[in-house]
Amino acid sequence: MRIVLADDERMVRTALRVILDAEPDLTVVGEAATGAEAVSVVRAERPDVVLMDVRMPEIDGIQATRLILADPAPPRVVVVTTFENDAYVYDALRVGAAGFLLKRAAPEELVGAVRLVARSDSLLYPAAVRGLAAEHARRNPAAPPPWAARLTDREAEVLRRMAKGLTNAEIATELGVGPATVKTHVAAVLAKTGARDRTQAVIAAYETSFIVPA
Repeated sequence: MRIVLADDERMVRTALRVILDAEPDLTVVGEAATGAEAVSVVRAERPDVVLMDVRMPEIDGIQATRLILADPAPPRVVVVTTFENDAYVYDALRVGAAGFLLKRAAPEELVGAVRLVARSDSLLYPAAVRGLAAEHARRNPAAPPPWAARLTDREAEVLRRMAKGLTNAEIATELGVGPATVKTHVAAVLAKTGARDRTQAVIAAYETSFIVPA
């Protein structure tokens, strides 16, 4: 798995590289100290995953993420941040980041997060993503979206379980169907919500009041 690190602090990039390169299936193929440099490095190296700081010179991690994800066959982008409730984090998720990771995370959490995001069959830190989305929804209530009526009952059940962070296998067990069937439903949910991945589908569900915060 090829990884690019984008952070304006050399020490942070060095620490991340040491942890990731120690794993047999992970390889850091590039580093960037600015948002603009991150876009260039990603386009040159074509990594599978990008670890992106949100606060960087030239252009921030949000704009860099937007530009990277606009390219054909983009990598998965994980925001690396100091504070999980940072408004920058939610903005990055809204433009397409697949999840976020705290800089104080343990090495095993970092490695696990990269692998999980690359698999893309579950949410990274689902409770935190739900919390950010729910808080945004409370401040900005919206009417139910047109796509809600187009979801079948089973697709709606799958979306609610996606929001809980369940994997396809876990959803299959709860619903009593096969994993392949769940995968088909997830694909339909993403298509109907216009979401890039599970994270964006969950954000859309909260922002449009399909899922109402408790």
